[in-house]
Amino acid sequence: MVPVTRWLDEREQRAWRSYLAMQAQLQARLHRRLQADSGLSYADFDVLVALTDREDDRVRVLELAEALQWEKSRLSHHLSRMQKRGLVERQECADDARGAFVALTREGRRAIEDAAPAHVEAVRELMFDGLDAGQVDALAGIAETVLGRIRAAG
Repeated sequence: MVPVTRWLDEREQRAWRSYLAMQAQLQARLHRRLQADSGLSYADFDVLVALTDREDDRVRVLELAEALQWEKSRLSHHLSRMQKRGLVERQECADDARGAFVALTREGRRAIEDAAPAHVEAVRELMFDGLDAGQVDALAGIAETVLGRIRAAG
């Protein structure tokens, strides 16, 4: 038996396409502002945030790839570029010769601390200043529900 396609109805189509347009335009605008304000790419910022979220400012490469949802090769190439700029460093893992850590450098710490205030202001201006408290709660609830379904689907 051939499965029946459950096409999106008009309301769902409008919501889906609006979400896609919002996400693409928001990411593009935030990327351009971050680059102009700090010289960091959005990818740089994501890596630096992931490192500052760790107690000792370092994480295993594989864990970082999983946290960012990046392919290991993409992360490796990006980390090499960041390392050349002095934002991160690779550290050998004493108890596992195959493993390595990515660690935040002083320059990386300075870069994220300098970039974060303007970035959060841009997020606030473009996203949250236009929403009331109920809309923020609804957005969080929708995102958490969808993320839960994605995790459950494997």
